[in-house]
Amino acid sequence: MISFEAIRQRAEQRKGGAAALQALLEKHRPDHDRLRAMSDDRILADMTRRIFYSGFVQKVIDAKWPGFEAAFSGFDPAMLNIAPDDYWHELTSDERIIRNGAKIMSVRANAAFVRELAREHGSAGVFFADWPREDQIGLLELLSKRGSRLGGMTGQYFLRGIGRDSFVATMDVLACLRSAGVPLSASGTAKKDQPLIQQAFNDWAAETGLSFIHLSRISAYSIDAAQPH
Repeated sequence: MISFEAIRQRAEQRKGGAAALQALLEKHRPDHDRLRAMSDDRILADMTRRIFYSGFVQKVIDAKWPGFEAAFSGFDPAMLNIAPDDYWHELTSDERIIRNGAKIMSVRANAAFVRELAREHGSAGVFFADWPREDQIGLLELLSKRGSRLGGMTGQYFLRGIGRDSFVATMDVLACLRSAGVPLSASGTAKKDQPLIQQAFNDWAAETGLSFIHLSRISAYSIDAAQPH
């Protein structure tokens, strides 16, 4: 695998130099202290937002978000865990939100998931902040198995959204990994690809001292999105 310095230099060339690239990176930093202090209702809210983003125009979800907060009772996991079936049935016709039954019911399941994490670790935020960075694929697998509709890119964007130091394996990032010599499958999403992606980021972090967020973004910036890959 090539040195990450070559990838960074390529990103600098594409983004107008080292200072310009650094300015882009400064906008995106992990914040595990904030994550540890995040309340369970905000964790559940971000899970829900990411789930509803999938398959919908994000600005539509954002515009309706105050309605989501009201309809889902502020995403209080304790309250949602005891809400009766009628509560959830009524949400399927609630015009304040996107009336997608499967995604609405994912909130019910994820409220229980968040409550479980809080009982086990003190809060869901503490759990997500303390999970070892070098095992992001393990955390993504847990999200997929114990959460509802939190697999794939949804889980990755959720972790990034709550401030955890994490990579997002976009098409550009996968293209960068391939160009660096990582032998990924054609899709880059096969089960055998996941440890290869993790190891590449672990190696790059050891080489550079950079956060996964910055490694991920530099990787994406280094690829010409206009070219097929």
